[in-house]
Amino acid sequence: MPGSGATLNQQSTGEVQRPVIHWRNALMAAYLASGLLLATLVSRLPTLRDTLGLDHSQVGLLLLGMSAGSFLSVSFAGHMVMRFGATNVMRYGALIAGLALIGVGSTSGLLHSSLLTATVLFCQGLGAASWNVASNIQGAAMERALGRSVMPALHGFFSVGTVLGAGIGAAAAAIELPLAIHYALMGALIIATVLYSARFYGEDKSRAPKNSPSKGHSLRSTWKEPQTVLLGVLVLGMALAEGAAGDWVALALADGYSTSEATGALGYATFVTAMTLTRLLSGDLILRMGRVWMIRASAISALIGLLIFAFGGNLPLAFVALAVWGMGVALTFPLAMSAASDDPEHAAARVAVVSTIGYAAFLGGPPLLGLLAGVIGLLPALGCISILVVAAFVLSKNAAGYPRDTENSH
Repeated sequence: MPGSGATLNQQSTGEVQRPVIHWRNALMAAYLASGLLLATLVSRLPTLRDTLGLDHSQVGLLLLGMSAGSFLSVSFAGHMVMRFGATNVMRYGALIAGLALIGVGSTSGLLHSSLLTATVLFCQGLGAASWNVASNIQGAAMERALGRSVMPALHGFFSVGTVLGAGIGAAAAAIELPLAIHYALMGALIIATVLYSARFYGEDKSRAPKNSPSKGHSLRSTWKEPQTVLLGVLVLGMALAEGAAGDWVALALADGYSTSEATGALGYATFVTAMTLTRLLSGDLILRMGRVWMIRASAISALIGLLIFAFGGNLPLAFVALAVWGMGVALTFPLAMSAASDDPEHAAARVAVVSTIGYAAFLGGPPLLGLLAGVIGLLPALGCISILVVAAFVLSKNAAGYPRDTENSH
């Protein structure tokens, strides 16, 4: 059987050992399902807007509710993982998020209620973010069992899921499939994928012993670890550089380079393709170069791409810059999650802290960039992100392993 010679993981419940290769494939399926969730929602936003009769600002407020749910969720996801284990948090997070997607279709397409839709989107944010935190903890545990860097490839499958979800969404829109039916089918598929794949997950060792006095203390004290907080700031800068592309690149090409909406969409597709391929193909290079050097190289690539896109003034060159920018932001988030999970005992707390800081980019980035663009223009505003990319380069050393005295400080 392929992969039967891989390192095996011993289930704590005494179940039959399963090859780590099955664990890896199951997690790839879960990451792909997470990408499907996001893309399914976003791909039908025009239909959602028209169904509810909203303007652009009201759509922004609707999505802000989901972002708020996500930010709140990552704040306590570490506690949940330590109490229930990463596998269970993934199961319940995916179940909540998938049911919420179904609920969005029902509350908007059938009930036409903006308030109920906003409430359900908040719940989707809660489920999706806790699911993502637990996924990163599971992924790091699988990396340790497999003995090689796999986290970027896992995040690459998330990107593949977004591409598939966008394609399905475009087809659903083309045939005018009702929103309630589209979201119900995809929500059911997402839930089934994660619940089935969870059968093959290994033990991540993040669950604290029952009645452990250090369980609550661990998360609080982790916020006092300089290395973990700085790792979160590193993620914040690069997450903003990644998220800004999704939020503004199409508009920046249309306005700043005077192109059509279709050209703007093609520009974003260029960015996503470069990011996805980098995540899927970089495993051996990470193994040779190490996390710190790869993050530094990524920051340099993102910086070059950002500056050329913002100030180059040439459309063909802008497309090259988008590819370089996409390559630059591809690896930092997964490598930082892997670094935060180096020590299984404190993985849940550290991933929660780093994720909470990083999610601030998705919560506050779009409105702040919008305000700045109103003052200096959209392209120069995107160029200002380069300051945070430089900061990420400087902070890259925090992605190295944790010293022994820090691990035992709890």
